[in-house]
Amino acid sequence: MLSFVSFVSFVLAGILAASASASEGELALRAIDPCAAIAGQKWVSPRDVRACFTSFKVDPDIKANIIEVVNKTLAFHTSVNYQKLAPEPFTADVHEDLLFDLARISHQSYPSDFDLHIDMSRTLKRLNDGHCVYINDCYDSVFLTFLPVPLVLLTDARGAQDVHIAPEAFTVASAEFADELDVWQNALPGSLKGKLSSLSGAKVLLINGADPFVAVNANALITGSFQGFGTRQNSFFSSYNRASTGWNYIMGNFAQMSLPLADSATLTIQRINATRPETITLPYRSRKNAATSWTDSASFRANNCVATASTNGVDAYADTAKRADNPSAPALISPAAAKFEQQPPISLVDRRRHALNVILDSTPLQDVVLPPVLTPQGEVPGGNGVAQFFLLDDGKTGVLALGSFSANSFDGLERAMLTGLVNLKAAGASQLIVDVSNNGGGFICLAHWLHRIIAGPKKTTVPQAGLDTTTRAGPLAQLIVKTIIADPTGVDPADFLLYNPLNWAFPNKTGGLTFFGPTDDWLEPLQRKVINGRQDAFAPRMADICQPFDMEPPAEQLFDPKKTVIVSNGRCASSCSLFSITMAKEEGAKTVVLGGKKGVQQQYCGTVGGQSTDFSTIDTEVKTTHLKNNTLAPPDFKTNSVQGITWRLGFGIQDPSQPEVLTILRRSGLR
Repeated sequence: MLSFVSFVSFVLAGILAASASASEGELALRAIDPCAAIAGQKWVSPRDVRACFTSFKVDPDIKANIIEVVNKTLAFHTSVNYQKLAPEPFTADVHEDLLFDLARISHQSYPSDFDLHIDMSRTLKRLNDGHCVYINDCYDSVFLTFLPVPLVLLTDARGAQDVHIAPEAFTVASAEFADELDVWQNALPGSLKGKLSSLSGAKVLLINGADPFVAVNANALITGSFQGFGTRQNSFFSSYNRASTGWNYIMGNFAQMSLPLADSATLTIQRINATRPETITLPYRSRKNAATSWTDSASFRANNCVATASTNGVDAYADTAKRADNPSAPALISPAAAKFEQQPPISLVDRRRHALNVILDSTPLQDVVLPPVLTPQGEVPGGNGVAQFFLLDDGKTGVLALGSFSANSFDGLERAMLTGLVNLKAAGASQLIVDVSNNGGGFICLAHWLHRIIAGPKKTTVPQAGLDTTTRAGPLAQLIVKTIIADPTGVDPADFLLYNPLNWAFPNKTGGLTFFGPTDDWLEPLQRKVINGRQDAFAPRMADICQPFDMEPPAEQLFDPKKTVIVSNGRCASSCSLFSITMAKEEGAKTVVLGGKKGVQQQYCGTVGGQSTDFSTIDTEVKTTHLKNNTLAPPDFKTNSVQGITWRLGFGIQDPSQPEVLTILRRSGLR
């Protein structure tokens, strides 16, 4: 009989043998399956991520599905024909014929599904319109790829500009990448090994053997989001944003990428107090960002690449969509696009109640912390998350740091804007700075609200403090409206749909608003135009229905708009642009752009639009009106994809006959 010790030894030996066998099997799987090789790993090399991504061949059916959904969704994108060739000042920046390029992609062969995705993504990004982007959650930001040396463009006392490694780079990296820092420390050559901190503040002479602005400009050609070239240059560099949970540090496109497309960067630098240049090569490292897990290629595809419950729209009143607590209410589903909206998470109720104008980006908002030494002091009570208030040392200049026009509570942000500005005024502020750096937009009516409470009641703020708008009136849009108005209470009893006439008004000749009735065909009479050689049709002029506001605004202006300065790095979009443009052009507020290369025209905002939305929202309109079988309707995405659009386009202030995106003044920003 075996002794107890012998028995335990026998069992342990079996367990160890089985473990060894399992480990060998796992290693073998990793060797033949590139997605298994990165499974369960937090940090990996970009090369290994690419090996997984490029292992999937193009499925012709999936490719055709993506192109058909995008093509048919673009029928609702108001700017598509304008963007074929934008007028000055953006002719050189926006000249993308989407319909032509989608036909090209349809016939082009690709070595992998990942290569197809890159072409689709960059084709849409060439619009330089952060509303109209294509994102595939199978690849975009599944891993984020980093360097520990974010860059900045600094101007010295003589006015000379140079690219530098950010002075705060090591502080940021040691806090955010503590578990990977040794990889970069050990990658440094010779006597620099382990001295990553000594690179902070260094002047960058060359990037990959060329002038730094070769890399800056190459990034500006593919990053998208903003029409202005100078604004896209600025995206290469690090910056900051006031987020809902505190001050965030934005790494910039050099130090953070949404796709694993580079393995290393070689920098020729001159460190602070150094007498000669040095050349270093640092590896990019990819950190898992996806919430999903996988063990091999099959589970990677199943868990990341297939359409989810939020990818496509729903019939809002179908039995399967009804809410148990209120069967007559429409289904409230957060769209897949919400992950990529450049705003804090918002409630489903607010998403339904309040129109949005917000840009999308293939990189979701991150929470890299701004070093405490860089955070402002002198906070005045009344702030709420993205809105914080400060009084400068002169005792007369108030500052509103506004990171977004959205928050987890619409009412809470509305109240904070008013309370904070009232408190600033009570503290002695007689002039105002509004810092909207990296503000991606948000609730349209909060842009109206901020304009109204700063400037007071006047012709430019009542009955609306924004822009007149229009929407594209294509054949399917017309059918949706006709279906709703034929049976308003049967089709949309809760007045939920975008195309329900009860949700819109038009500006009348007396300066007020006239509301549509439940059976009004508000797309009529069609406004037919020829744009860049293509026939198009739009709705008559529309207005935002923001007033009366949910709370009572002040009877007088809180600050003189002419003593108000709007500050940003140019990356102020959507509702932020609506606010900035109307304040500047109608009220005389000053605009200042921080950063930017000398000699390059800076824009104080961009990606104006009028209201943004996405495929899944349009799909809900189609399904709820039972038009999904119409040949004009886009099919469901089979992939875990997002397609954003500009649904409404704002009219210009100085030329009310043209969309505002075509009439933005080329204003030089102060640096």
